Amino acid sequence: MITENTKSEILSLIRKNYPQIAERQLQEDIAQVGNIMHFKAGELIMDFGAYVKLVPLIIEGSIKVSREDEEGNELFLYYLQPGETCSMSFTCCLMDKKSEIRTVAEENTTLIGIPTRYMDEWMSRYPSWKNFVMTSYDRRMLELVYTIDSIAFKKMDERLLDYLEKKAEANNNRTLQATHQEIAYDLNASREAVSRLLKQLEKDGLVELGRNRIQLL
Repeated sequence: MITENTKSEILSLIRKNYPQIAERQLQEDIAQVGNIMHFKAGELIMDFGAYVKLVPLIIEGSIKVSREDEEGNELFLYYLQPGETCSMSFTCCLMDKKSEIRTVAEENTTLIGIPTRYMDEWMSRYPSWKNFVMTSYDRRMLELVYTIDSIAFKKMDERLLDYLEKKAEANNNRTLQATHQEIAYDLNASREAVSRLLKQLEKDGLVELGRNRIQLL
């Protein structure tokens, strides 16, 4: 059961982090059915093949979204940050599909989870919610197009540097804690190739390497 204190906290978080969700009644509805959830860095939030039960509104931290092919190879897609949501979860819940993405907390993350059964009703009832959903779709579509362009047209060293910049932005920290194997996994590349390119980036004065640490210069 959601307490009045929790409702009040959710209302405050929505009004602070999601000003585009404008209708007072919609804010009240979110406070009535939403649940404040906390995830530690590295914790799995949603896995491939799971039914989507909640739509997340990210309040604090960041979430890494990735895709897996039929052979089990994983590819990093984008990060979700405060003020955003996962548009792919809308698609899955409206069509009752299993998740085709994996979401993992990139850092300690707080979100408001909204049960998916309210999504369709709110789309027709609240203009600001419909606009929020469509804007989220548009933003994510541009991210996916950028990812496809990066794979198709960019050299591996450019993809690697772009990935490091995005990771730094998501963590709000230009000193990254990551192994070469973890980076290779996200980029669907070999660890040897990533290590070689990182050494070249260091030689070019773009990064400084340490043990499981990369400093963007």
